[in-house]
Amino acid sequence: MVWTLSLALHFFQEDAAAAPVASGSSAIAEMIHNSGPVAFAVLVLLLLASIFSWTIMLSKWSAFGRADKQSKRFLRTFRKSSRLSEVASVAEQFRPSPLVSVFTEIHDEYQRQNAGRGLPRNPVALERAAATASSESLTLMESRMTWLATIAAIAPFIGLFGTVWGIIDAFHGLGTSGSATLRAVAPGISEALITTAAGLLVAIPAVVGYNQLTSRLREFGARMDDFGRELLNAIENAALHSPSQPPQQPAANYATEEPPRRRAF
Repeated sequence: MVWTLSLALHFFQEDAAAAPVASGSSAIAEMIHNSGPVAFAVLVLLLLASIFSWTIMLSKWSAFGRADKQSKRFLRTFRKSSRLSEVASVAEQFRPSPLVSVFTEIHDEYQRQNAGRGLPRNPVALERAAATASSESLTLMESRMTWLATIAAIAPFIGLFGTVWGIIDAFHGLGTSGSATLRAVAPGISEALITTAAGLLVAIPAVVGYNQLTSRLREFGARMDDFGRELLNAIENAALHSPSQPPQQPAANYATEEPPRRRAF
């Protein structure tokens, strides 16, 4: 590639008088217009890949933003409420949040075990329910992320294919023209350069977007794990502080002492 560019600069010194210098935008448009069928197909493929990758990134950023906003609202509601049954009744309002799925799975499993009263008979089952809900939510949020990673990985190689083909075409034109001039090799070199640049323009945003979205997914995974543990602690604390029989105390004690605030079912 370096040798080809050096050869092109050497030929340009010989043909400088015959070929006027074009502006940047018109030069790029002329290179695309003069591209062969292979280079043009590569450019179209890279354009479609770029549109698809940007569609994925914009949709994911929008979805993650809504999920983050609803998660914060759901946590505020959960921590302010004294009854988990009240949280369960309004949980669907925060459905874009992945924390809702974790809460629903744990709460439903606890209700199946002992109708939401007392200590859970099988705490391990609650932990498994939380892990399952977290995994399912992450899998749903990771949809189409593999396409973004694929585009980020193969776009430079697609551009490289156009580069190699352009160099081959340049040397073929050099051999058939019979004269070592810039006019003989310029079309192939322009194809090589434009496809390489297009491949990088597609790959770089896709790599940055994939890394940013992956970081957000790890953050959501950590939040769901933390919330699952917080919910299990709330269930255990509510069960431990719920007496099986009403306390035998005079009524005057209730007027002077305020019962502690705790979660109930």
